[in-house]
Amino acid sequence: MAQLHDLRLRLLVQQESEQISNSQPNDLDLSIVQARCLCWLTLLAEAHEDQANDAEGRSDTEQAMGWFADSMRLRDVIQVVTSIEIPLPESSELDNNDEGGGFFKGEPPMTA
Repeated sequence: MAQLHDLRLRLLVQQESEQISNSQPNDLDLSIVQARCLCWLTLLAEAHEDQANDAEGRSDTEQAMGWFADSMRLRDVIQVVTSIEIPLPESSELDNNDEGGGFFKGEPPMTA
């Protein structure tokens, strides 16, 4: 079940990145978008961990478990976003001009 969830999440993020790149192909560097997402996701995960620790300190086990579970889900999302392959911007523009094809054709992807 975890693999299915991971694949679904990966597909959703890739679809969103393709939609962004198709709507603004010349103005947007997806590696920058990915880096910004990772920064915000990391801060959010840390905040959830802090909330879990605070709830544990108050002996509110149920609330602590909820915050901890949320922080683990965020860590899973961070792993997925980190592993998404983004094509090199210069190479993908050349491929689009030369082949008239899509944004992801012809060039091996770059892993963040």
